[in-house]
Amino acid sequence: MCGRFAFYSPSEATAALFGVDGALAVEARYNIAPTQFVAAIRDNDLQQRELVMLRWGLVPFWAKDTTIGNRMINARAETVAEKPSYRAAFRHRRCVVLADGFYEWHRDGDVKIPYFISLKSGEPFALAGLWENWQDRNTDETLQSTTLITIAANEFMRPLHHRMPVILQRETASEWLSGSIDYLESAAEKTPALRAWPVNRRVNNARNQGAELVEVDGEIID
Repeated sequence: MCGRFAFYSPSEATAALFGVDGALAVEARYNIAPTQFVAAIRDNDLQQRELVMLRWGLVPFWAKDTTIGNRMINARAETVAEKPSYRAAFRHRRCVVLADGFYEWHRDGDVKIPYFISLKSGEPFALAGLWENWQDRNTDETLQSTTLITIAANEFMRPLHHRMPVILQRETASEWLSGSIDYLESAAEKTPALRAWPVNRRVNNARNQGAELVEVDGEIID
């Protein structure tokens, strides 16, 4: 799964990499957790790319309240096209979430060690996602939310965890946003080269922030 990530690159420049002309400024964050708002790119009604803030944890349009989103932070690629919670968004409401890296916890005996995983190039990237618009039937309150797509881990990620998010660069992000129905079948093969390293356990607490959370605290794997 993907339960924590970081995005600290300049948001306007990163959004431009993915085809957004002009974008809102996004605060650098090193420990993004579910239910927080994340920077995402999608196509608007005019088929123009836009950068928006979406709450992490998808709330289906048919949900009675928003609490269901707390447990819908990831959608499995193998079932996303059929599950009632995701299938409409899979067909019509795709997005990519901006990131510089994500965290995964690897069990070593009785201890779980947090690792930070990024592109080997050090460049920012995007995570394949879906978004949904929810409206409260009683108050007309609205909420736009997102979930991240996960696939079986590739060869690099397998020693750390059995699942991984779908990682996109400019070209593959366009393919995902275009509505390709078979992209997920080859997503693992299209994953760019990655690197990983252990980090301080302060990242375990989602309230902790700061660049020191992604500092190397052991051997780099690449």
